[in-house]
Amino acid sequence: MMRSDLELIPIARGDPAGGPQYLALRDQIAAAIEMGKLAPGSKLPSERQFQGDTGAARGTVREALFQLEAEGLIYRRDRSGWYISPPAVTYHPMRWSGFMSYVAEQGRIPATETLSKDLVPASPAVAEIFGTAPGTPLYNLQRRRSIDGRAVLVERIIVDPGIAPDLLSHSLDGSLTQILSGEYGLKVVRNRVEMRPCALVQFAADALGVKPGTPGLMVVRTSLAHDGRVVEYDQEYWRHDAIRVQIDLDVSA
Repeated sequence: MMRSDLELIPIARGDPAGGPQYLALRDQIAAAIEMGKLAPGSKLPSERQFQGDTGAARGTVREALFQLEAEGLIYRRDRSGWYISPPAVTYHPMRWSGFMSYVAEQGRIPATETLSKDLVPASPAVAEIFGTAPGTPLYNLQRRRSIDGRAVLVERIIVDPGIAPDLLSHSLDGSLTQILSGEYGLKVVRNRVEMRPCALVQFAADALGVKPGTPGLMVVRTSLAHDGRVVEYDQEYWRHDAIRVQIDLDVSA
């Protein structure tokens, strides 16, 4: 049976306000989350339980859950069910600190797992970013990053071997920033950051254990040294409920 503290009202008779039934169910679950009756990371009842306890049709239940997922309030684990989303981490694009640092500073536990590291020929688009010829061998790293044990993003990082020779011999399951600065003396002085909503592509969805097309946020970062050289080019595919972007602007001038 459904947990009593959800206090769901049967909706088979329709929403008194005249709105769609799925929104009536969505509002009840969202209110329970807002009031703290459903803790972050806790599992929701099954779709069948929702049907039995509210009298709603299966399609109505799914529409309500999909709406909550789109809002970032809940998420699915493949073949496991629906869970309440943990609090998002705050990302400050105007400041420079690596994932491991800013996640830890917010009292969360970051982790990095290297999925692959190869030397690959540069595509024309990537070659233009690095100011080199198409086909030039560049390091290509793929990593999965987690917060409190939950995978939240997968990234592709491109680095020029000319400025970081033998990079692949290092363990990359930590801070790449520290390796580049500590081992190769590379200091980033400027970041160019682009962000846009996206649907998670196949490789990112597979790495995060979600279905392709799941809502996501794509963050593209080009990190530059003092002489204008590209230190790293990074494409991050985030779960959309795991990150919130915050910018502090000084408007006093």
